[in-house]
Amino acid sequence: MNKVVTFRNMELNDIPAVAAIENLSFAIPWTPEAFERELIANEYAYYIVAEEANEVIGYCGMWLIVDESHITNIAIHPSCRGRKLGEQLLTYCMNQARLRGAKTMTLEVRVSNEAAQNLYRKLGFLNGGIRKRYYTDNYEDALVMWVNL
Repeated sequence: MNKVVTFRNMELNDIPAVAAIENLSFAIPWTPEAFERELIANEYAYYIVAEEANEVIGYCGMWLIVDESHITNIAIHPSCRGRKLGEQLLTYCMNQARLRGAKTMTLEVRVSNEAAQNLYRKLGFLNGGIRKRYYTDNYEDALVMWVNL
């Protein structure tokens, strides 16, 4: 039986669960304080959590500025991967950005992260360029990808 996954706006009390997923997912994780600043002080920030059985299992952050949206981070808990939840979450966020007037969406992804790039391409993202030495842990390049909403 498939469990029901729902999406909702991130709240401050979600930060510990989000930070735990962040730490399991990224070499350079954001701190809980960074997420708190996004929710409290960044008027352009919009964060969504994916929830299953009342537990946060993923999240996606984006900035919405005029008619452009930028994905800041997206992750699914490692124990929940392989169920197309990242695709569902990103699709939900793309729709939310569109509803809020965004015409385009961009993101950066490690050039070595082929799984993420394949997901983004499946959802219509195109290669837009390279940010040289973008990641500070190993100076890996980032591929900039974009999609028209």
